[in-house]
Amino acid sequence: MNASFKRSPINRLTADLLCVFVHQDPALFTKEISALSRKLGIKISPAEAGDFKGKEGETVFAYLHKGTRIQRVCVVGLGEKKNLTQEKYRRAAAAAAKQARAVKANHVALFLPSLNGKPAEAVFAFTEGAMLALYRFDKYITRNNETRSTPEEILIATDSAALAKAGNDAVQQAQIVCEATSLARDLANTPGLELYPETLAEAALQSANRSGFTATILDERAIQDLGMGGVVGVSQGSRRPPRFIIMEYGKSTDKTVVLVGKGVTFDTGGISIKPAAGMAEMKMDMCGAAAVIGTFEAVARLRLPVHIVGLVPAVENMPGGNSIRPGDILRHYNGMTSEVDNTDAEGRLILADALAYAERYKPSAVIDLATLTGACVVALGHYATGMMGNSTGLMEKLTAAGEKSYERVWPLPLFDEYEKLIKSDVADVKNVGGRWAGAITAGWFLKKFIGDYPWVHLDIAGTAILEEAGPYTQRGGSGVGVRLLTEFLRKWK
Repeated sequence: MNASFKRSPINRLTADLLCVFVHQDPALFTKEISALSRKLGIKISPAEAGDFKGKEGETVFAYLHKGTRIQRVCVVGLGEKKNLTQEKYRRAAAAAAKQARAVKANHVALFLPSLNGKPAEAVFAFTEGAMLALYRFDKYITRNNETRSTPEEILIATDSAALAKAGNDAVQQAQIVCEATSLARDLANTPGLELYPETLAEAALQSANRSGFTATILDERAIQDLGMGGVVGVSQGSRRPPRFIIMEYGKSTDKTVVLVGKGVTFDTGGISIKPAAGMAEMKMDMCGAAAVIGTFEAVARLRLPVHIVGLVPAVENMPGGNSIRPGDILRHYNGMTSEVDNTDAEGRLILADALAYAERYKPSAVIDLATLTGACVVALGHYATGMMGNSTGLMEKLTAAGEKSYERVWPLPLFDEYEKLIKSDVADVKNVGGRWAGAITAGWFLKKFIGDYPWVHLDIAGTAILEEAGPYTQRGGSGVGVRLLTEFLRKWK
């Protein structure tokens, strides 16, 4: 699927389906419907009858005569103009794209309305909404069905002279970000039979080769030699050996950002085994890793002027005869020890090594992403990512990026009082803190292993693994984090 931009009058466009957008405001609505009828030579009967009023997400079809440049027109409601945001543009474009799929249109043109705010940003949002909504994970579907009727070409069109160049740039950049998000979704949705530490590392290498960043893979011997007891310990119950993925893009500066992603390619819970119900979702326990790899692909292809390092500890957590047990004590990269009270709290054990390792880059910021706790899903549901850290400034920048990308984050406290919940009698720290404040005690565990740098932890358990489809997301892996971090890095100075 390819996206492109064109400046053209609406009646000169050629497409299998033309999607146009109208506002709900009565005066604007009447004016826009009349203009469409006049320019395209059609009657939009539902609008004239009052059955279609331009409400947000509302759609209606009109048909032109056979032999014309366009035979189908989909009119999409935007809602009231004063309430329009980039997110509402994304959702309107997503609604249009879904209708294009429904009628099996190969070439789709989205003709943009008069735009609020910064027009180029709106073009970016329209492109995002259309492309992300059309994503499907159908690699394993062997018979023809509706999921395969994806348009080949999305044309974003306008008659605005002011957008001639800026519009083209916005569409190209949005396509890169969407393709990187789709990569993260593909990795998350791939079953554990195919995606395990070695193949996740190979995916990072392939992304590096095509996008222009470097990737180095450490094998189990190198990981053991570094003293990464968390990575070694969690992986030792599986026949799949661990990998430690190191990615780097840009010139080394004093403003290095390190991104750390949890890479548990399948999580049974280990000896503290999970219930069978819902365990299939645990192929997506590497969504943090997927987000970091996807972000590197986006940033490298966009050629952003930043220096970033990516660290992904990749393991499979299985209940084998060699598995770690509750009561075991692990020694991490920085020499600290952790008591394993529950082997299903494994993500923090491998992240501890990666966060300690990050210190060697003398970073100006470290951000980790992890499907870390069910407690965060209980607290925030599937609409916001839990955020904790030691830098108010860094959290504010991520909050702003989250509002812009609509991958929103929400702060949770790391008050000193929570620290006592992970106190161990036999080690420096214990890997679980009991029933209460589970997301926060997990964050506190990670805090024990960070170096002298600004740090933010993003618990994406609720936003990375979706139980139902959204306006431009599907059930399963959402690819969350790619758009958030790319937007954050655009503004990084």
